[in-house]
Amino acid sequence: MPAVYAGHISQVVWLHPPWAQQISEGKHHFLIGKDISTTTIRVTGTDYYFLSDGLYVPADQLENQKPLNLHVILINPTEVSNSQEENGEVASAKRLKLNTDDTASTVSASSSVVPGDLDRSTPSLKKKEVQSASAPNKAETLSECSASSSLRNGECPIREVVKDVCQVLQKGDAYVLDIDLDFFSVKNPFKEMYTQTEYELLQELYNFKKPHRNATEEGLLDCVENRVHQLEDLEAAFADLCDNDDEETLQKWASYTGMKPLVQLVHSLKTRMESPDYEMVHQAGLTCDYIELPHHVSTEEEIEGLIQSVKVLLKDMPKPTLVTVARSSLDDYCPSEQVDIIQEKVLNLLGSVYGALDVHLDYSSTSSFL
Repeated sequence: MPAVYAGHISQVVWLHPPWAQQISEGKHHFLIGKDISTTTIRVTGTDYYFLSDGLYVPADQLENQKPLNLHVILINPTEVSNSQEENGEVASAKRLKLNTDDTASTVSASSSVVPGDLDRSTPSLKKKEVQSASAPNKAETLSECSASSSLRNGECPIREVVKDVCQVLQKGDAYVLDIDLDFFSVKNPFKEMYTQTEYELLQELYNFKKPHRNATEEGLLDCVENRVHQLEDLEAAFADLCDNDDEETLQKWASYTGMKPLVQLVHSLKTRMESPDYEMVHQAGLTCDYIELPHHVSTEEEIEGLIQSVKVLLKDMPKPTLVTVARSSLDDYCPSEQVDIIQEKVLNLLGSVYGALDVHLDYSSTSSFL
């Protein structure tokens, strides 16, 4: 979101695997700006992804508004076989109409968020992110596989996705290809930190109450206000427990509306740990809202299938200005036993499509030219 607010990016295409469903499929047009009441960056987007983090505000509450077109497209693994690779046959993916009016784009092969990423740089952050005032009438319609028909009736071949992505990548335009390695295989690290019962208690505590399907602006504001209060109370409770987790403190917070599961959760944690990390517990809870974090440790065949799908996509797209790759291994989203293998496959893929690569390893003291 900061890159959009700064005016660097006005269009994002999020290509996601089947097991990452944080943002609903389709086109999302909304504004990003500074909330005049809090001076924080907020959005007019009404997807649960934004509402559950309390990010929604009406447009008239935003200063320095910047438009963002966010397109969410499914990419399936290709069934890997020699004949398929030779013939260029690929798995299918949902295809969307893209706006051609924007001057800078990010194509993100990831789930989360990319970003500042869409905002999941640690296990505690969710990957988050408007319609240009001049853009609506300039969008081209899709051919035989429209956004609406693809969402209702199935999927279109990945080469059709290429056509749509290329609509926004006008000749000479700069764009960033951002690849998150947890696109290929992903874990929910909190499922390994906590027992199933503890995780279910977190889900109960942090559950996001969705607004009515056709909620008015007032209804959306009430939803966000209630959510913000809920998260503030939970943050305060766990901060208090960091200082003193005796029974008196615990019972005080458990008396708050919706906080009763806190007692069983803390008792369970204290039976397993001498000194529970309540800050981490809260960070885990923040990911328990309307949908679980993706958790799908891919097989070798699935990883290779996604590599082939991305290869088909990139071969027919213009060359990016910059390619960034996030390992997502320090926060345990990309399985540690797979991250190096996936990285090697991705670098080999990029080399086969773009030629020699100037690789800078930010996590290492060395760089290489491949």
